[in-house]
Amino acid sequence: MLDVDSTLCALEGIDWLAARRDDAVRDRVAVITDRAMRGEIALGDVYAERLDAVKPSRNEVQQLAAAYLERVEPGARESLAKLTNAGIHLVLVTAGIRDAIVPVAEAVGLPPSAVKAVALYFTDSGAYAGFDAQSPLTRNGGKVETVRALRLPRPIIGVGDGITDLEARLAAPPAVDAFAAYTGVVEREAVVSGADYVISSFDELTRIVLG
Repeated sequence: MLDVDSTLCALEGIDWLAARRDDAVRDRVAVITDRAMRGEIALGDVYAERLDAVKPSRNEVQQLAAAYLERVEPGARESLAKLTNAGIHLVLVTAGIRDAIVPVAEAVGLPPSAVKAVALYFTDSGAYAGFDAQSPLTRNGGKVETVRALRLPRPIIGVGDGITDLEARLAAPPAVDAFAAYTGVVEREAVVSGADYVISSFDELTRIVLG
């Protein structure tokens, strides 16, 4: 189970989109995102608020996909290829926007079916028209629910930078057997303190998984 924002890629998608708006929207969304990833506020309480503030168009989501591709973490492609070749089942589980993340998955050798993310809706003209509010990934505990539903072969390791990633390890029973806090982009103490491993590169992840 691998997160995308601030883990596989060195950016937060919603913050990148918000930066295309005025300073007030940019700053408010950035603060909300950081607080949610630290566990200070519930993701479900702010997921709609952030998107309603930004209202990203289809074209902007396509631009975000390109930005993700430019910010894939060093060594990630090579490490994920090694893991895949060793028979490791990789899944991207993220509260990010699916249309922006599928191209990233394909770039690192994963099929679209390996992406569990949130769908956005658009009008015929490409204007923002909402998101899949039924997706469990829009709230705390959603990654736990998603990973359990996937029925992945055990053992499972989760990798991410946010509290919603760590939840998969802390759930009762745990949805993953180990959790690696990824600090290569941002380090959050609340996440690091609960992790089995703390890593700052994908080379470290490969060594942990493959021994």
